[in-house]
Amino acid sequence: MAALRAAEAGLSVLVLDSNESFRRGNNTSMSTAMIPAMGTRYQKEAGVRDSPQTFLDDVSAKTHGDFNSVAAGALAESSAELVEWLADTVGLDISLVTNFAYPGHSVMRCHTIPGHSGAAMLDGILAAVRASDLIDMFVPARLVDFLTEGDTVTGVVVVTPAGREEIPTRAVVLATNGYGADEELLGENIPEISEAIYYGSEHSRGDAVRIGQRFGIAVDYLDAYQGHAGLAMPAASLATWATVMHGGFLVNSNGLRYGDETKGYSEYAAESLKHAQEGSWIIIDQRIHDSCLEFADYQNVVQSNGVRWAESVEELAEISGICAEGLNSTLETSRASAAGSPDDFGRENWEAPLEGPLAAIHVRPALFHTQGGLRIDAYARTLREDGSQLNGLYAAGGAAAGISGHGASGYLAGNGLLPALGLSFIAASHIVSSLS
Repeated sequence: MAALRAAEAGLSVLVLDSNESFRRGNNTSMSTAMIPAMGTRYQKEAGVRDSPQTFLDDVSAKTHGDFNSVAAGALAESSAELVEWLADTVGLDISLVTNFAYPGHSVMRCHTIPGHSGAAMLDGILAAVRASDLIDMFVPARLVDFLTEGDTVTGVVVVTPAGREEIPTRAVVLATNGYGADEELLGENIPEISEAIYYGSEHSRGDAVRIGQRFGIAVDYLDAYQGHAGLAMPAASLATWATVMHGGFLVNSNGLRYGDETKGYSEYAAESLKHAQEGSWIIIDQRIHDSCLEFADYQNVVQSNGVRWAESVEELAEISGICAEGLNSTLETSRASAAGSPDDFGRENWEAPLEGPLAAIHVRPALFHTQGGLRIDAYARTLREDGSQLNGLYAAGGAAAGISGHGASGYLAGNGLLPALGLSFIAASHIVSSLS
């Protein structure tokens, strides 16, 4: 993203990646391609009224007011331009999701592409990169250090299969994601989720944090992360939380729910670790199944036989190993809640009661990516504790301190992809202006 934006203005750009399989082995490709944006033409066409301030209010409510307001404000203000640039310049087939609302978003603002596929989104961006004569790619090459003169970056040090190499540059955008694949940093900062399955790039090893700290760059919100309670097994593909938002629910092996699933799939991962050691099952009906077939990830779950159908609760319990008595009781209470009766866990969002043949999807809680990182300003420039800068050094995505506050509960759908794409867009725009 940063390379495309910079090359658009005539700059020569080199993209480094330590992962030879980056097209499928990174967190963007594993995402559902949801980009929150405010005030876009897609929202206006759908009659959705939104604004950067409304988004900031939603983030503040989800994080209880403790979040990276500088980054969030910059992302909110540039989000409409970002999404429309992805459509008009990069060529992505962008649309607004209008058939259901993600937890915490007060209006429809998540934009995506057909199939909700992060892999397809990345392929589209990569095609635009490869079409540019001003962008070169160097893979595999792991950035391990900076070259500096005083307080200015003058180059980078990379390690490749051929050895160590120094590359001169006038600016660097660190987009190395977070530290989800580093057991040491996980244990230090987010032990509550360290035992969950890690569903992210094996190359997310905390490089930005470690290198940045060597140069005195401050770090913020290292305890923040995105979890997900809906990783379908054994396919290791997302069941998608649309299964829940359309009226499904999660039960443990006793057939019992253990919380309000609609509060957010991120924080519900840790909840699942506490109450469902052997994993959970998402219970859905045909209506929900049909609604979720628009997701490429859900189609993968279906194709891997991860959606198990039965004509009765007893049969579903038998084929899934769930306690039939508990599941029967939970189903009855869920239907009563969907009809308006108070829910024991405070859930209010029930699209409709489950009817007819039911299906169970076995899911495990997962860690997707960490949300803390290097401190940045509104232009994605990295900052030291005293507010000074290492000139020419920027951070985006999981390498930067994100907008989800502390822990997992502040995460809103798209809070990973928006800083990944948006901060890269912002950083490159500032580089262009500073070097022109």
